[in-house]
Amino acid sequence: MHICVLGAGVIGTTSAWKLLEAGHQVTMLDAMPAPGAGVSFGNGAQLSYSYVAPLADPSVWKQWPYYMFSSTSPLTLKFQADPAQWRWLLDFLAACNAHSVQKTTIDLLHLAYHSRSQLRLLQDAIPFDFLHRVAGKLVMFSSEKSLQAAQRQVDFQAQHGSRQEVIDIRRCVEIEPALQAAAHRWAGGVYTPSEEAGDCALFCRRLVDAMAAKPGFRFMPSTAVTGMDMRNGRLSSVQTAGGRIEAEAFVLAMGVESAAFARKAGFRLPVYPLKGYSITVPLNAGNSAAPQVSITDLSRKIVYARLGDRLRVAGRVELVGMNRDIPDRAVNELSMAVEETFPGSIEGAGREALSPWTGFRPATPSGVPIIDVSPISNLYLNVGHGALGWTLACGSADMLAHRIAGETMPIDDAPFRFRA
Repeated sequence: MHICVLGAGVIGTTSAWKLLEAGHQVTMLDAMPAPGAGVSFGNGAQLSYSYVAPLADPSVWKQWPYYMFSSTSPLTLKFQADPAQWRWLLDFLAACNAHSVQKTTIDLLHLAYHSRSQLRLLQDAIPFDFLHRVAGKLVMFSSEKSLQAAQRQVDFQAQHGSRQEVIDIRRCVEIEPALQAAAHRWAGGVYTPSEEAGDCALFCRRLVDAMAAKPGFRFMPSTAVTGMDMRNGRLSSVQTAGGRIEAEAFVLAMGVESAAFARKAGFRLPVYPLKGYSITVPLNAGNSAAPQVSITDLSRKIVYARLGDRLRVAGRVELVGMNRDIPDRAVNELSMAVEETFPGSIEGAGREALSPWTGFRPATPSGVPIIDVSPISNLYLNVGHGALGWTLACGSADMLAHRIAGETMPIDDAPFRFRA
C-alpha cells in the first residue's frame, strides 16, 4: 500500500520507518527543508523513559496564582482570542486530579518502555550515530517536602516496572560532581541510571538517509500542505505547491499544525502548542563544569543533556499561541541558569554561539498522545506527544504500524484512541 506521511519530525520519520519496514511504499513530506527541523530540532534531548509525569497535575491548582502572576514562573499564559486555547485549558485543568495523573502516568510508562525496546530494534537494524548515550538522569528537588512527594511517585511507578531511587544531595553530587557548586539549592533527587540522551534532529536526518537507500521511499522537503481532496468520504490526495500527492492512506504527524489540518478535514484534535526554548552550549574539551548525567531542575522546569561536546539546555512552558519570537529574556534565563548551576560551562559565549531556539510542543490536555485512525477512514493520527515526542516516538510508530495493518496491538491501545 502507498502511504503518505505528513510531517518529518521524529514522529513522522519513525512512522515512515515502521511502515517501510512493514513493506509499504512510503512518501513523506514536510514544509521544512530538512527532516527534524521543527520542534524536534532543539528539544531537551533527554530520552526520559521512566520520568513521564504529565504537566497536568493536582499541584497546578495550588500553584496557579504563581504561574499566572509571578515574573519568575517557568510557565507563561497569555490569553488569546482563540476558542481552541480556552477549550484546551479547561480540559487541562479537568485533568489536574490525582486519579487522572496516575492513569496517565501508567499509560505513558507502558508506551515509553515499548518505545525504548523499539529504539533498540531500530539501532540493531540500521546502526548510525546520533550522539546517543545511556547517561542516567537526576531529577532535582528543592525541598524535603517535594522529595517526600517524589518518593511516593517512585513507589507508585515501581509497581509498573520503573526502577528509580530517591537519594539525598550528597549522593547526587557523588553521581554528578558538576552539581557541587549549586548543591545548596536542593534537598536531593530521583536517580534513574538507565535513562538516555541523544540528538533528536540528527537522529531524524540519519534515519531518513537510511530510508532513502531503500526502494519504495521518497522524502519531499520544503513541501507544505495547502489543501486536500476528498472522495467518497476518504482522503484521496493532499495539495502542495508542487502539485497533488495521491496515496491509499495518510498519516497525520504534523505536530501542532495537525490541529489545523484536522479542522479542514472536518474534525477536531485536542492539540495545542506549548512553546519552549533551548540553547546549545559549546563545551571546551575536557570541560568538567558541565554534567555528564542528564539533569532536570524541576522547580525551574529546565533540563540539561550533554550531546558530545555540547550541552543542550531547554525549558519554559508558554501558552502564547504561535508567537515565534525568541526574546532576550528567555535566552538570558537559560544561560543564567547554566551559570548558576554549572559555573564555568558557558565561559563568555555570546547569544549567537548559544544557538537560541524555540519550538511548539504539540500537547493534548492530559499529556496522552493520539495514535489511531481518524474519523476519515484512511487518515491515521500520530499526534499530541507534548514534551515526550523524542521519548515516545519509536513506540508510537510501532503502534501506528500495527493499527494500519489491523494487527493485535503490542500494548493496550485504549488510552491512545481518538475520541471525538
